[in-house]
Amino acid sequence: MTSRPFTSRYLVDNVPLVLRPFHNLFSYTFAVMVFLFARLVYFTSRIEIVGQEQFEETSNRIFCYWHLFSPLAMAAFSRPTRHVWMQHPGWLNKHMHVVVRLFGVKVVLGSTGYGGRAAADEIIEYLRDGYSTVVFPDAPRGPPYELKDGVLHMSLQSSAPIVPIRFRVSRFVRLSGWDRKRLPMPFARIRAEFKDPIQVTEANFDEARERLREALGVPEERGDSSPFKQGGGGQIRN
Repeated sequence: MTSRPFTSRYLVDNVPLVLRPFHNLFSYTFAVMVFLFARLVYFTSRIEIVGQEQFEETSNRIFCYWHLFSPLAMAAFSRPTRHVWMQHPGWLNKHMHVVVRLFGVKVVLGSTGYGGRAAADEIIEYLRDGYSTVVFPDAPRGPPYELKDGVLHMSLQSSAPIVPIRFRVSRFVRLSGWDRKRLPMPFARIRAEFKDPIQVTEANFDEARERLREALGVPEERGDSSPFKQGGGGQIRN
């Protein structure tokens, strides 16, 4: 039998006792660095939010965008209200669990192959209770921009509509990994565009999938800076 690689051998709740002090030190230190960097980008960048005004603060939604934009989203928005997010329970992901909690978001641990079904059911219960969540429809392992049906089933079972979001950023570093995440740099120009909500029912399931795929689009490989010359009528925070 082939054992798991060391980097994916443990979950956050079964890290060997001898590794826990180093694991906790790394996780919390790195988490604070990530959080502070995200805040630096937020306060130094020109951020344009388009379409957010159509949502009431008290309405719950399933916000949906491609996985490569996850660092960008944390830099583009302030602390969300009544949010709960699913996070992979791998031990090397603990720093992200801490970051998400620093943003005031509840964490439910689970992913494909790691109690993902039970975690999704828990998220659905939160949605029914008025919380919102964020789903990366091509996670956890891609391929990039390949829409999986999980987000559609969550909407169907909770009655919470899906809100697709597109992002553009003028200055970023492309990280390694299966989706080549875009890490925004300070003093960037960032545009977040909220598309029309998609309510999923048994009758329109296939249609909703196509609408969601079209709304998310496929990001351009270059810096996506050209749209900033055109404006967009959104709310701008300098």
